[in-house]
Amino acid sequence: MTEVLSAPLVVEFPFTRSLGPVQSAFLTGLRERTVLGVTTSDGTVMVPPVEYDPVTAAEIRELVEVGTTGTVTTWAWNPRPRPHQPLDTPFAWVLVRLDGADTALLHALDAPGPDAVRTGMRVRVRWAAERTGAITDIACFEPAGDDAPEAAAAPHDGVFADPVTGIVAEARLDYTYSPGRAQTAYLDALAERRTVGERCPSCHKVYVPPRGACPTCGVATTDRVEVGPAGTVTTFCIVNIKARNLDIEVPYVYAHIALDGAGLALHGRIGGIPYDQVRMGLRVEPVWTEGGRHPDHYRPTGEPDADYDAYKELL
Repeated sequence: MTEVLSAPLVVEFPFTRSLGPVQSAFLTGLRERTVLGVTTSDGTVMVPPVEYDPVTAAEIRELVEVGTTGTVTTWAWNPRPRPHQPLDTPFAWVLVRLDGADTALLHALDAPGPDAVRTGMRVRVRWAAERTGAITDIACFEPAGDDAPEAAAAPHDGVFADPVTGIVAEARLDYTYSPGRAQTAYLDALAERRTVGERCPSCHKVYVPPRGACPTCGVATTDRVEVGPAGTVTTFCIVNIKARNLDIEVPYVYAHIALDGAGLALHGRIGGIPYDQVRMGLRVEPVWTEGGRHPDHYRPTGEPDADYDAYKELL
C-alpha cells in the first residue's frame, strides 16, 4: 500500500495598499492614541470607519472621535492562541462598542479566564508601547470596571502630523498538507518521470492530476492510467511581469496542456520556442527538472499541430 505523503506548506502573500482619507485618519489616530469613526447619513457612528454609507452608498467623510472605553456586546473564549495572535496567553475575542459609537470593533480582551468575561462588561483600550499606525496599536482590551465613565462622540478634523498613507498587509498561512491517496500516487509517478491520472468508472474521463473522485459523477476513481508524455496546447497566456523569486525572463508563456489520453488540461510553462510562436494546437513534451521531480516546462515536439476538433472539448 502506498504511503500517503505529507509536508509543511506556507502560503504567503504580503501586499502593499494605499489608504484613502478615512482609513488614513483612522490608523494615524490609533498611532496617536485616538480612535476615530465616521457618521453616516442617518447619524450612525461607525467604528471602524468606512468610506461609503452601507445603506445609501453615499461617500462619507464626517469624522468623529469616540472613547477608548466601551461595552462588550458579544465574546468567545480562545483557550489556545495561535502564533501572531494579539496575546500569547488564553484570551477572549470580543466585539466592543466604544463609547460614542453605534457599531462594534473586533479585538482581543485580556482576561484571567472565561468566568471573568460577560456581555455588557465595561472594557478599555490597552495601547501598544510602540505604535506605527496599524490596528495592532491597540494591543488589546482590558476590564475597566462597571463604574468606568462613558464618553460621547465629538467632531474631529482627522488632521495629524505625518499621516499614515499606506500599509503592508501580511497574509500568511502555515499548515501541513497531505495530498491524499490519489495525488500521492501522482507525485510518486512524477518522481519516475511518468504522469498518472485516474479514470472515472462512470463517465470514463481521465483526471490529471487525479482527485480521488470524479467531480462530475461524484464516484470514487481508482483505475490508474498513464497519460502523455506529449500533449497539445489548448489555450495559453503571455506573462509580462517578472515574479519575485522566479528566475524566468519575461515575457514567457503559461498554457493549458491536454496530455495525450487525459480528459482535461493541466497547467504548464512553454519553453524552447519564442513566446510569440506559441499557439493553440501546438504539440509539446515535458522537459524534466534535474532530479526528475516534476517537468520544468514543455517544449515543442516538432509534430504537426493538432487539429482543433481533437482538443476543442478540452478548452
